[in-house]
Amino acid sequence: MGVLVGGLSGCRQKEASSKYVSSVPEAVPAAADTKKSDKGWVEMATLAPGKWEAIEGATDLAWDDGSRIMRIGVGTDLNGARWTGPLPTVPYTVELEARRMTGSDFFCGLTFPVRSGKEFVSLIVGGWGGGLVGISSINNLDASENSTGSQYKFEDQRWYRIRVEVGQERLQAWIDDRQVVDAYTEEQKLSLREGPIGVCAPFGLATWVTSAEVRGVRWRKAGD
Repeated sequence: MGVLVGGLSGCRQKEASSKYVSSVPEAVPAAADTKKSDKGWVEMATLAPGKWEAIEGATDLAWDDGSRIMRIGVGTDLNGARWTGPLPTVPYTVELEARRMTGSDFFCGLTFPVRSGKEFVSLIVGGWGGGLVGISSINNLDASENSTGSQYKFEDQRWYRIRVEVGQERLQAWIDDRQVVDAYTEEQKLSLREGPIGVCAPFGLATWVTSAEVRGVRWRKAGD
């Protein structure tokens, strides 16, 4: 195992409205192409120099060569890594698996580019006491305040499949087979929550006073 330091080697119809639309059924099957072959996927597990790097102030990060798992320790507050390799462009899909080992806040803060690639948001998984899921931020409202926020019961040390589909004006996300985000964002401001999460842009993974493990991070263009 290597220690990573510094250079971490049923939707509603769209409405003509100024407000974004978010409609999340109790259970929606994951998108059909989760069953497709691996063709077109860009794996983000390579630990070559210039790919992953520890975010500013990160501590207790490690990579296990055998299991290909990235381990993110508790740290002091925000802890994680930023991807410095090739980035996806809209429209695209991101997939990964993550699990919370200890703690009671988000164990997967996935920051990713939207629209032109110069705007970024985060999918927060397990925030605000361990159960909040949603997008931060839309119109300066974080996941605890906008309509993408919902509660999900997470178990420690259990792997969860996370899938995000990024369209020009639509964001969708699934955890396992349950759709947890479906938001139309035309004319809405998309941005990161003010604070330390900005160091994860343009693409990063982080936790908040929580330890986690992440594996299988990959992306591909929509339709591939």
